[in-house]
Amino acid sequence: MSLIAVIDFETTGLSPDRGDRATEIAIVMVERGCVVDRFQSLMNAGQRIPAFIEALTGISHAMLAAAPKAEDVMRDASRFVGNVPMVAHNAAFDRRFWQAELSRLGEEAAQPFACTMLVSRRLYPRAPSHKLGALVDYHGLPRAGRAHRAMADAEMAASLLGQIQADLRGRHRLGAPGHEVLVAVQRCAKPALGALMARLGGTVSV
Repeated sequence: MSLIAVIDFETTGLSPDRGDRATEIAIVMVERGCVVDRFQSLMNAGQRIPAFIEALTGISHAMLAAAPKAEDVMRDASRFVGNVPMVAHNAAFDRRFWQAELSRLGEEAAQPFACTMLVSRRLYPRAPSHKLGALVDYHGLPRAGRAHRAMADAEMAASLLGQIQADLRGRHRLGAPGHEVLVAVQRCAKPALGALMARLGGTVSV
């Protein structure tokens, strides 16, 4: 499957296990390096936003009061994604909220996740930072809007994904670097990257 769903959440905190909830979701659907569809919504989970989170994201209590209920947004998001494999930057964070919010609906989140941050650590060890904005600047990719808003971050993560796939094709000689290749790269220890590329039919260049 060449279709990939790139996701980003804004939230009230770092962990759904501590009661934090999602406040905004954005999903950018990418196929063969091109954006083919988008989904975005604020979501009201009935929880107040800490002041420092409001300052970071710009998402206010008034904005959430007028937003659709979290469960309605997540149902729509789940239908939008279907069984498409997912990508996020720092995917462990977004995967936890995706699973937690869907769990509240009694839905299972079975989609595999790949992480552009982990893949970038393997492919771009000389980058000064592996934060999303820093990698976007490192590669000369366009900034998509205000950082820490879901659609802007999802758009930038999608651009970074496109860069990663282009480099896997061009610099590393991999013909079709799909989701399964991203997962293999992110799981690979740095010293073993050469052997992995050889198994996948490519070469290493860093």
